[in-house]
Amino acid sequence: MAYWVANKRSVKRDIKKLQHVKTWHLVVLLALSLFVSATFLRLNNVGMVERRDAVYAADKVGDENAIWDRLYDLQRYAATHMNADTGDVYLDNLYKADVEAITKQTEQANANGNSSGAALLRAAYETCKNRYPGYSPAYIACVQSEQAKIPAGTVTIESAQFPSPSLYRHAYIAPLWSPDYAGWAVLVSFVFAVAVIVRFCIEVYLRWQLRRTYRVV
Repeated sequence: MAYWVANKRSVKRDIKKLQHVKTWHLVVLLALSLFVSATFLRLNNVGMVERRDAVYAADKVGDENAIWDRLYDLQRYAATHMNADTGDVYLDNLYKADVEAITKQTEQANANGNSSGAALLRAAYETCKNRYPGYSPAYIACVQSEQAKIPAGTVTIESAQFPSPSLYRHAYIAPLWSPDYAGWAVLVSFVFAVAVIVRFCIEVYLRWQLRRTYRVV
């Protein structure tokens, strides 16, 4: 009997100690940390969008050196910041410029010879450009489809092929966790969430043990 009485007192002391830190205190801290985490995660995404827009701006101007510099900046940022997945980044204008250059070269090369092949290449390019003004999977499929219609041997192998559209598509994946403000804020939120769950479980266990002790006494 003395053991159960002592155990009862011990459980009560543990409950009182546990009550010094209220559950709602932890919940408030968790809510604040989640708000901070969401803010930093959003800032990470905004930083990615700014760098992705810089890539599109360089592509629009047509400066290849600037394009590759901006792509490098985007890749480096995405690799070191969570919630910064870029999605597919299409170098629309660079692709069209390269296709246009190849088409013109083919026309010039075949000016006194097989001009029908160059005309077919020009028609394929114009058809897809008018049908799908933006770089997209549908545009890629159109180019490939129109190329397939060109009879074999109409033009040389080099001039009969546009550059692969896949070479003008870039996508970078962000890490699941990164040691930046967003990453540490998420980690703190995780700690608070675990603390809330653990505290709740301990309180439930101690109250169950107290009721069990009362029944025995």
